[in-house]
Amino acid sequence: MGNFLVMTHLLNRRSILVWPLAVSLLTPALCAQTKRHFPPAGAWEHKTPAAMGMDAAKLKEAIAWAESHGSKWDFAKDQVRVFGKTLGPLPVQRAATNGVVLRHGYIVAEFGDTKTNDPVYSIAKSFVSTTASIAFAKGLIRNVDDKVAAYVQDGGYDSAHNAKITWTNHLQQESEWEGVMWGKNANFLGVEEFGEGRMTPRDIREPGIYYEYNDARLNRFSLSLARVFGTGLPAVLKESIMDPIGASHEWAWHGYGSKSTTEINGKPVESVSGGTRWGGGLWINSQDLARFGLLILNKGNWNGKQLVSEKWIKDATTPSAHGPDYGYLWWLNTTRQHWPSGPAASFAAIGAGGNIIWIDPEHDIVLVWHWHAPGESVDGMIQRILASLKAS
Repeated sequence: MGNFLVMTHLLNRRSILVWPLAVSLLTPALCAQTKRHFPPAGAWEHKTPAAMGMDAAKLKEAIAWAESHGSKWDFAKDQVRVFGKTLGPLPVQRAATNGVVLRHGYIVAEFGDTKTNDPVYSIAKSFVSTTASIAFAKGLIRNVDDKVAAYVQDGGYDSAHNAKITWTNHLQQESEWEGVMWGKNANFLGVEEFGEGRMTPRDIREPGIYYEYNDARLNRFSLSLARVFGTGLPAVLKESIMDPIGASHEWAWHGYGSKSTTEINGKPVESVSGGTRWGGGLWINSQDLARFGLLILNKGNWNGKQLVSEKWIKDATTPSAHGPDYGYLWWLNTTRQHWPSGPAASFAAIGAGGNIIWIDPEHDIVLVWHWHAPGESVDGMIQRILASLKAS
């Protein structure tokens, strides 16, 4: 838990909850009046705040708050200091703070450049989780409680300890996998390799009983999924999720180039990272993130087509036994300790540098905020967005 506190301080990873009965709490009048919008590819309908039951002046205050609470993250100054030696690519510069607010699927507010494809750091983890759901839907993995070693025989699960790891353990960051991934040891020891995110030596626990936020283990999980699919995760995500929801074709999901390239089915495949901690990662714009958030808000259904299992999303947004309000690589607001202003039913994907997709089923809201300041800026934004809602 001490390591978690360090990580949350470094990464501002405060967010979110269970998928409960909150959607059913929407008022009957609201549900009857407004049908959720699913934007076609290349277009997105905007609505006035008033048309979506929101006070325009108060929503404008929320946007002003966002614009005045932008991130100061600098790739050249912060990346190595915080995370240690890089392995993969990084942009030279990034966009300024930007984002989108959706209600009922319509854009009610937009600020900054929402079409620049910047890294979103550990938001990618929630994309790994969603991509994993496809493996289960296709029957490539039969049960989340199956041992990974029954599916993947590449040496990574040969030890007596690693052989016990299940898919659930990986999804909840409770695997305690031991080993080295692409040059980074899962023990996170050493300032040169891990920067301010380095850890202190400790005894490794049994899989499934101890939570630790650990990108080396997440990268192991990503490779294991790629082996199950027989191809890289970006291709699976594109075909199964991003193209069907009308996302742009400009987003990219990087690994570490030749350092994370391996052979799968006789072909070289770049295994992707679950963040940009050591470079690489998911580079995507705010509008595409908003489409993804809208899909998850709608329980995996996009305009009548079930792309992600509703049960998967419910399980993914249910707290694990040992994590700090954490599900299947989603952050949860179960106890409302992360964002007191947000409903307990809200949840999010969160990334370092100030990146978030916040989903509020109770009020039918998606907030994407790319490059926000650390600390209480997100809760302040949530407070102001919810204050703009008019009584139904």
